[in-house]
Amino acid sequence: MADCFHRITLANTHRMDFAVKSPGKQTRGPQKKARKKLAVESSNARMRIEAAIRRIPRGKVSTYGAIARAVGSPGMARQVAQILHRGFNLPWQRVLGVGGEIKLRGDSAMEQRFRLEAEGVRFRGRKVDMKQHEFKFKRASVRPS
Repeated sequence: MADCFHRITLANTHRMDFAVKSPGKQTRGPQKKARKKLAVESSNARMRIEAAIRRIPRGKVSTYGAIARAVGSPGMARQVAQILHRGFNLPWQRVLGVGGEIKLRGDSAMEQRFRLEAEGVRFRGRKVDMKQHEFKFKRASVRPS
């Protein structure tokens, strides 16, 4: 019965809960290696996404999905948003939702629009004119494994 309670769930300030092993229980070799490999892959993915965001030049914008595709991980648009939320010193205002829509709400949305307009990005109504301002990533020749 005691084996059922060997994990402790902690609350994260970024509204994401995660489980942590209690210090008394040691992990076996293959499990520990798998978890370490997953952490390294996660870290590499985060670094590739941050690098792609930093490549977007002033006056250009991209979408969450386009960044995910540029790093070779289509379908990871939500992870791009999480990295932007947690990231430091990233040009977050240059990343938009599909079709050039600002996905933030309230004051953050207004700040994003003001920052983009200051960089020379033009809007058509509530969306960015993507034909004029979308940044096209170069295709990766080798997809990361």
